[in-house]
Amino acid sequence: MLAGGAAHAATVLAPPAIGKPGVITYCSAINLPPMEFLSPATKPEGLDVDIGDEIAKRLGVKAAWNNVPFSGLIPAILAGQCDAIISDLFIKPERLKVLDMVPYLYSHEVVLLKAGSPKVPGLADLSGKKVATVTGTTATILLQQENAALKTAGKPLIDIVMFPENTQALQQLEFGQVDAYGVAYEPADYYMRQDPGKFALNGPPYFKILTGIAVDKKNPALNSDISETIAAMMKDGTYGKLLAKWNLQTDAVGK
Repeated sequence: MLAGGAAHAATVLAPPAIGKPGVITYCSAINLPPMEFLSPATKPEGLDVDIGDEIAKRLGVKAAWNNVPFSGLIPAILAGQCDAIISDLFIKPERLKVLDMVPYLYSHEVVLLKAGSPKVPGLADLSGKKVATVTGTTATILLQQENAALKTAGKPLIDIVMFPENTQALQQLEFGQVDAYGVAYEPADYYMRQDPGKFALNGPPYFKILTGIAVDKKNPALNSDISETIAAMMKDGTYGKLLAKWNLQTDAVGK
């Protein structure tokens, strides 16, 4: 816990550090298990939710979750609809132009297939195939970059089919409407654990990047609070316990 406990939180988190006194509001695309998803009772849960709730607790405030499509996360925070983004958001130069980001995880990308499908060792092997992705994600960008290389080589392009949510993209793979699904490793691993024998990876993860908790650059006080709180969680072991709960120890910063 940060030094000073509730007294520190009351001082640091006075407006404009958070938009609503006593409540830190997170924007998150709550459809990416095990990072963030809705329970059968429609309650947010997942690793990111646990981390966000723990941050709120240590800062002496309550956590509220604003479910926003992934492509709308950054516009939402810039419009003041939330105080921070926790949603498996990769740290990229273009995002750092408008956001401060506290690194707290590594994330990876994979290609998810139906079990028994021919392996695709690399993205180039998806040439001529139909691949589902979620709009605005890194998987989509990587597939688009691969298409540029395929076009230069005179080979058939990947037919990228974009969906607003992961659930829809996964269903397309499950029903055989696409050949593969470009997605982060974390949900891919979760889907395979939930339905053993139904899905398979094309191979080991092919992309690794730091993930961050994002705050508007106009709010450096909150960015500092979150950074200090994450550091404290790492030091006292809470961080490691939360990763183990969701079987994501391989994503730990420093590993």
